[in-house]
Amino acid sequence: MNKNDIFIIHGTDYKDMTLRLLTEAGLAEQIKDRGRHIALKPNLLGTMRAEDGATTHPQLVCGAIEYLQSHGFTHISIMEGSWVGERTSRSFEALGYTDISKKYGIPLIDLQKDEGVSCDAKGMKLSVCRKALETDFLINMPVVKGHCQTHITCALKNNKGLIPNSEKRRFHTMGLHKPIAHLSTVVRNDFILVDNICGDLDFEEGGNPVYMNRIWAARDPVLCDAFVCDCLGLPVDEVPYIRMAERLGTGCADTSKAHLVFLNESTDTEYMEITGPRRSSPLPRRVQKLAGYTAPKDSCSACYGSLIHALHRLSEAGKLHQGLPPVCIGQGYKGQTGEIGVGSCTSCFKNSLRGCPPKAIDMVKFLEENWL
Repeated sequence: MNKNDIFIIHGTDYKDMTLRLLTEAGLAEQIKDRGRHIALKPNLLGTMRAEDGATTHPQLVCGAIEYLQSHGFTHISIMEGSWVGERTSRSFEALGYTDISKKYGIPLIDLQKDEGVSCDAKGMKLSVCRKALETDFLINMPVVKGHCQTHITCALKNNKGLIPNSEKRRFHTMGLHKPIAHLSTVVRNDFILVDNICGDLDFEEGGNPVYMNRIWAARDPVLCDAFVCDCLGLPVDEVPYIRMAERLGTGCADTSKAHLVFLNESTDTEYMEITGPRRSSPLPRRVQKLAGYTAPKDSCSACYGSLIHALHRLSEAGKLHQGLPPVCIGQGYKGQTGEIGVGSCTSCFKNSLRGCPPKAIDMVKFLEENWL
């Protein structure tokens, strides 16, 4: 897997998807030495459930551990420092990580209890947890979701869990973007396993999940986060820490240089009716309101989720209003005609955006030009 590669897989069996994704990405060949200490860094900001769009799905962690152990890696740990005001130990227990630790014999490292080490992060002094600095190979496991302060959160911001609580408080006094960018120059981002299953629409703590049912892998955290912007319908320049990290030499923010490798196509056509505990209650109110502008027929989760994110951006800009014709989406429209649709399945429509699925950022532009 090269630095500009992004491997993407769709589905609903998250552990098996993880196993296949890591196999195709050749993770074992990248780590090489079986004696290295490998740390898994999920996003466990608190006790909020993964199903609510806040935290890393534990099935991804289980899949990663099983993959590593099957390839002979034995020095594996899970490390995290939850956000200020929450105990990491409580997050580990509430979200099932204590059970994972017992099942696989993997230690849990609570970075809130670790000491900070002063580092020169390319001109900015930052304190980083010692155990995070001492790990040999770090697998960053962020959740793709919105954020009320930085617009998005994924690989670069997930690094905040590797610093002491006192430093997290200081980050907020500095405005988040600059210290997040500089932090990327001193912490490891050897491999990024991205949870793009059902991240929240616009809040880090969840509550408005948008189901995409996909996970992906990357090696460049800057390119990874720039691609997240495309997926959530945001210009990269609206998330300043991405360009800052690029200028500091962490990676590349030009998604035109990304090599997307799709391991399969999205075939989940029951976005609105997925069974199981995550669909035991109605769609969140904010998502339901945006869904009112759509007319889905057998729409895949990845495509429909992208449309919801695009509509959210248009709503933020105050451009949605009553009387608009519904945007058609889904396999049920293949061969049919209509006024406006997104996705290759609506290619016979008067106005249609090709793509399987098209990115939310492209949907925003298309809808601005042909729908509003």
